[in-house]
Amino acid sequence: MKDRTLLMIPGPIEFEPAVLAALGAPTTSHVAPDFIEAFGQALEKTRKVFLSDDGQPFVLAGSGTLAMDTAVANLIEPGDKALVVNTGFFSDRMALILERYGAQVTHVKAPVGGRPTIEEVAAALKKDRFKVMTITHVDTSTAVIADVKALAQLAQQYGALSIVDGVCSVAGEELRMSEWGVDVALTASQKAISVPPGLALVVAGPRAMQSFKARKTPVMSYYSDWANWLPIMEAYESRKPSYFGTPAVNLVFALNVSLDQILKEGLDARFKRHRALGAAVQAALKSLELDQVPTRAEFAAHTLSAPRYPQGITQADLLPKVQKAGVTLAGGLHPAIKAEYFRIGHMGPTNSGDVLATIGAIETALQQCNYAFTSGAGVAAAQTAYQETILRFL
Repeated sequence: MKDRTLLMIPGPIEFEPAVLAALGAPTTSHVAPDFIEAFGQALEKTRKVFLSDDGQPFVLAGSGTLAMDTAVANLIEPGDKALVVNTGFFSDRMALILERYGAQVTHVKAPVGGRPTIEEVAAALKKDRFKVMTITHVDTSTAVIADVKALAQLAQQYGALSIVDGVCSVAGEELRMSEWGVDVALTASQKAISVPPGLALVVAGPRAMQSFKARKTPVMSYYSDWANWLPIMEAYESRKPSYFGTPAVNLVFALNVSLDQILKEGLDARFKRHRALGAAVQAALKSLELDQVPTRAEFAAHTLSAPRYPQGITQADLLPKVQKAGVTLAGGLHPAIKAEYFRIGHMGPTNSGDVLATIGAIETALQQCNYAFTSGAGVAAAQTAYQETILRFL
């Protein structure tokens, strides 16, 4: 009998056996030839996964919050102005990090579940001169996706560096860093990158590196300082040993395996698969008449979904029953609506079978909560939407 549930939260996710095997292998030295080769390969593949031929990758031991901290610490000096395109909890966190490093922060906000319009962001950029503009590609608290392509172009137009928090998007949502003019993109290993938690991944483009090298004050975080890490990344990519801080050896081996799997699938194919997974979940939720946090269909991410509980049903009612039916989901996160919704992750190695099992478990739990709906409607809608979306993008 299976002794664990299917993990369908927005990170950590389910991981491929080959990735877990690499993680569980005997640990080697961080200057051993096999590790130097693996780390060098992982850095090269990171650049490819971010679609940034001219970017500088940094792979550090830490979480997604470290990736955010690293990007800000190296680009912001006290008194710099920053514009935050705010779509939820993690946009708020980015603002706190900016303020910690001395930035003067301006927000462009929308109601919870919405996103600022391009016109609103442009109007804010016209009013002042900002050094950076931050964009949360997919805010994990709201499942709202931002239009990174359009926003990055705006940042370039008004002379601001764009920092994209891609923690819940990179390797799942379409992100073309060099082509779209994104200056910094970042993520964490436990989301669509498909490696257990513990790695922060940052890629800095040429404009960001130029800005970093031109700073007039020291970086205020010793651990995050690119001046300490750049020689290390360059050495490993040149297949030479180097040391500043001990890397997470086994996680880097696992990362190299996962990045290889991502590139073998092909990024275009991977974006399409995530689009189909998202469409399947959206169709299922609609058929079950469950409202969602994103206020418009085009605001909904493809890597996770955020359905609201039906009237009269709470997290304590529903999620334990979903768990008993074999699937682990996440509760709400955004402080303003935390008790009103739950979250479904569908990224990385997730396939259509995982989505169908998840919708089936939700249906089972809803029936046990005496919620009225047509049994099997969600599963059928998910299956149809997935197949139609896959065919549409072939």
